[in-house]
Amino acid sequence: MTSVIGFVKRHPRITAWIVLAIGMVAMLVYSAKDVGLLPTQMAALVGATIVLAGLCVWIINWE
Repeated sequence: MTSVIGFVKRHPRITAWIVLAIGMVAMLVYSAKDVGLLPTQMAALVGATIVLAGLCVWIINWE
């Protein structure tokens, strides 16, 4: 547990990216479950969502 807290304190932006990406991907998977996407389409959407989460964290941390 100490190593996790240490990682969060050393890398707050990466932690925010991970947490935001998990939440966004969970919402994506839940909302697209009945759409009938192919696995490659879902993988592309998940990848784009993770990149978008990173961009959101980067923009939020502009100073």
